[in-house]
Amino acid sequence: MLKALIFDFDGLILDTETPEVLVWQSIYKDHGFELPVHEWEKTIGGYGISNFDAAEHLSRLSSGRLDPASLHIRYRKEADVMIHANPILPGVVNMIEQAKEIGLQVAIGSSSPHSWVDTHAKRLGIFDYFDRIICQDDVAPGRTKPNPDIYLKALEQLNVKKDAAVVFEDSPNGVLAARRAEIFVVAVPNPLTVKMGVTGDVTVPSLAELSLQELEACLQTSKNIY
Repeated sequence: MLKALIFDFDGLILDTETPEVLVWQSIYKDHGFELPVHEWEKTIGGYGISNFDAAEHLSRLSSGRLDPASLHIRYRKEADVMIHANPILPGVVNMIEQAKEIGLQVAIGSSSPHSWVDTHAKRLGIFDYFDRIICQDDVAPGRTKPNPDIYLKALEQLNVKKDAAVVFEDSPNGVLAARRAEIFVVAVPNPLTVKMGVTGDVTVPSLAELSLQELEACLQTSKNIY
C-alpha cells in the first residue's frame, strides 16, 4: 500500500538545472571556450560520479588568467536571476495535493543543501507541504546521489518501508539512487535531462501527465510482476 511520495528538488520541482548549464555555456563562450556538457551532465542530481567544477576547469583552460572565485560569483548571480523567474514545474503541486488529500506523506530528497532547498521551497510557498526534507546535510560527506543514502534516510524519517514509497526523479544520478534504495521511481526528465535518456520504472514527460490514481495502478502492476 502506497504511503509516501518522495520528490527530488532540482530539475523536478523547480528547473534549476537548465538555467545553470545555460549560464556556464554563456560564460565559457564569452572567454572563447566551450563547456564540456558531457562532463557537466555527470554532476546533475548529485556529485557521486564526478567532481567536475566548471569554474576550476575554465580557469585551467585560460592558463590561470581567469579566477575561479570570480567565475563562481558571476555564475551564481546570473543563474539565480533565471531560476527565480521559473515557476514550479507542471503537475508537481497537483500531485502533492492529491497525496495530502488521501493521507499520504510527502517529502523532498535532494543532493543540494538545506540552505538551497528550504529557501526556494519557502519562496515558492510549498515548504509546509512536506512532512520531511532530506538534503546533503543529512547524510555523510560524499554520500549524495547516486548513492542511496538520501532516499534511505527519507524512508527512515517517514517511517515507511521501501515498497510503500515512490520517488520522482529527473536525472540519471537520482534514478540510480532510488533504484539502489530499491524504491519504485518515476522519471520526469526536464529539458536538459531528457537529452540524457533518463528512464525510470515509469517515465513521463511531465507530472501533469500522471495522476495519483494512475501511479497507484502502475505500482500495483509492478508488484504483481515481481
